[in-house]
Amino acid sequence: MNAEAAKQALLVKQAEITSRVERTHKHIHHREEPVSADFSEQVTEMENEEIIHALDEEGRVELKQIQRALQRLEKGEYELCSTCGKDIGQQRLEAIPETELCIACASKV
Repeated sequence: MNAEAAKQALLVKQAEITSRVERTHKHIHHREEPVSADFSEQVTEMENEEIIHALDEEGRVELKQIQRALQRLEKGEYELCSTCGKDIGQQRLEAIPETELCIACASKV
């Protein structure tokens, strides 16, 4: 994958995740439903809120990874593992464009 294709893949993924984070953020901060009087429903609602918060946090982490990948791309370090400095590999970058670790280093984490 050349640098321009990598950049486009990262930007597309960034837009998708940003949209998802905005939707979850909107749900978190604009909840207008009254809290149910039924205890079991309250528990379910709390579990759902926890899931939404987890998805929001996951999206924010992914966005940071994409931003770091775009910075590495600009510096010419995109294809190099941030831990060992070896080549990450085209197949891995195509599958996970925001990765900064080669398979060997990722398997140690």
